[in-house]
Amino acid sequence: MSAEAIKQLKLFWDCGYPVVLAETTQELATLKLVEQFANLERLNCHVWSAADGLRQGNGGASDYDTQPLDAALSHIDSTPRGGVYIFLDPHPYLDNAVTLRRLREVAQEHERTERMLVLIAPKLDLPPELTVLAAHFSAPVADGAAIRKIISDEALLYQRDHGSAPRADEAVYQLMVQYLAGTPADVARRLIRQALRNDGMLTRDDLAPILKQKQQIVGQNCLQFEFPDSRLDELGGFLNLKRWLSLRRNAFLQPLEGMEAPKGLLLLGVQGSGKSLAAKAVAGSWGLPLLRLDFGALYDKFHGETERNLRQALATAEHMAPCVLWIDEIEKGLAGDSGGESDGGVSRRVLGTLLTWMNERKASAFVVATANDVGVLPPELLRRGRFDEIFFVDLPDDAARAAIFRSHLARRKHDLASFDQAALLASSMGFSGAEIEAAVRTALIEAHAASRKLAQADLIVALQNTRPLSILRAEDLAALRAWASERTIPV
Repeated sequence: MSAEAIKQLKLFWDCGYPVVLAETTQELATLKLVEQFANLERLNCHVWSAADGLRQGNGGASDYDTQPLDAALSHIDSTPRGGVYIFLDPHPYLDNAVTLRRLREVAQEHERTERMLVLIAPKLDLPPELTVLAAHFSAPVADGAAIRKIISDEALLYQRDHGSAPRADEAVYQLMVQYLAGTPADVARRLIRQALRNDGMLTRDDLAPILKQKQQIVGQNCLQFEFPDSRLDELGGFLNLKRWLSLRRNAFLQPLEGMEAPKGLLLLGVQGSGKSLAAKAVAGSWGLPLLRLDFGALYDKFHGETERNLRQALATAEHMAPCVLWIDEIEKGLAGDSGGESDGGVSRRVLGTLLTWMNERKASAFVVATANDVGVLPPELLRRGRFDEIFFVDLPDDAARAAIFRSHLARRKHDLASFDQAALLASSMGFSGAEIEAAVRTALIEAHAASRKLAQADLIVALQNTRPLSILRAEDLAALRAWASERTIPV
C-alpha cells in the first residue's frame, strides 16, 4: 500500500505539481509517507504547524517566527531552498486573502525553485486559481488482503501470549474483513487486537465497536454501517423477489469470467410494506456488509459539499465491496425540480454523480434502493439498465399477513396457533406489515397494563382502532398501483 502511495507522490513531483492536497484524518500516517518519499528522492523536507512553525523534518529545529502560516510562506518565498514542504492543518488560515495570495505566489515559483507544497487536513477547500495548480493525494487504506494479514498476525501474537489460539466464527470473520476494508491499517490493527484480547474470540458482539469506529472514521451522517441481522426467509411473502435474488446470488458473489455481475434493484411501494426489511435481508442472506445511504442527511448548506459527501460515501462502499448499498428513500435526494431553480441545481448534480457511479463502478456493490413516491423520481433513474429490475411492494395478502403475524408474535414469545387466524386476517385487511407490528405492540401494552396474558380480543381491538394508510391515502395508493401494474414486477 505504501509503495503505491509513494509512487503516486513521485508522479506528482515528476509532473511538476506545486501543490498536493491530502484530505485525510490519518495525519501521522500521511506525514510519514510524504517524508519517506522525500528521503527516497533525496529531497529537503520541511514541516509546518501552527504550534511549531516551520522546521527541518519532523522534529527538527523551528525557523524563527514562522508559526503564522503567512510568515512561514514568506520565509519559504525568501529562500532558494526547494524540496517538499508539508503543512499540517492549514485550513483554518486559508480564509485570509493575503495568506491565499502568498500561497499562490510560492506555488507559481515552481519553475524557478522546485517545491511541492503538501497540505494535510481533514478537509481542504481552495479557490479555483489554486485548485488548477493542485493534485489530490489519497492516503492508502487497508484492503481485504491486508486485513486478513493483520488478523493472522494478531492471532499469532495472541497465541504466543496466551498459549492457545483464538477462536473465530467464520461468518463474523468474513464480515469483519469487509467492514474493516478501507480503514487505515493502524486503526484496523487496534480494533482487531481489542476484539481478540477481549475474550479470545471473534464473535458477532465484536462487530458493534468496529461499526461504531468505522462510522467515526468516515465522519458522515449520511452513511450508516449496519449489521445485517435479517434474512430473506423471515420475510412474509416476497416470493418473486426471493426467487429473483436466489438466481443472482452466485452471479454476484462468484461471477464467471466475462459475466457482468448484477447491479441492484429498486423496491417501490407503500410505506411500511417491508421494503427496508427486504433490503436488510439481502445483505443478511448473502452474508455481506450492509451500508445505508440516507439521502435525507446527505444535503449540506455549503456549495459543493453535498456532491462531495455523496462521492465519499460511494467511495467507502467500493472499499468495502462486496457489499450491499441500501439507498433509503431515494426520492428524498432526487426529487428537486428538473430545472434546478429551487435548489441551485444541487439535486441535478447529485443525480448526475449517482448515475455516473452506477454506470461506471467496477466494485461489487449491490444497490438496493427503496422509494415510496415514484411520481417525483427523475425518469433518468428509472431507465432500463440503471437497475436490473424494479419491484413493486404492495400491501400483503392473506398468506403474507399470516406470516407477519406469526413472526411478530413469535418474537414476543406467542404462538399464532393460539389465536383465531381467520379473524386476525379479516381485521387486518389493507394493513401493511408495519401497521400489523404496531397493532401487536399496542395489544401487548394493553394486556400488560391489565396484568393478563395477550388475548385475541386485545389484537382485534388494536386492529380496529388503527386507520391504515390504505384508507387514509386510498387515492395515492390507487395511483401508485396503476403506475406499477405495467412497469414493475410484483414482489
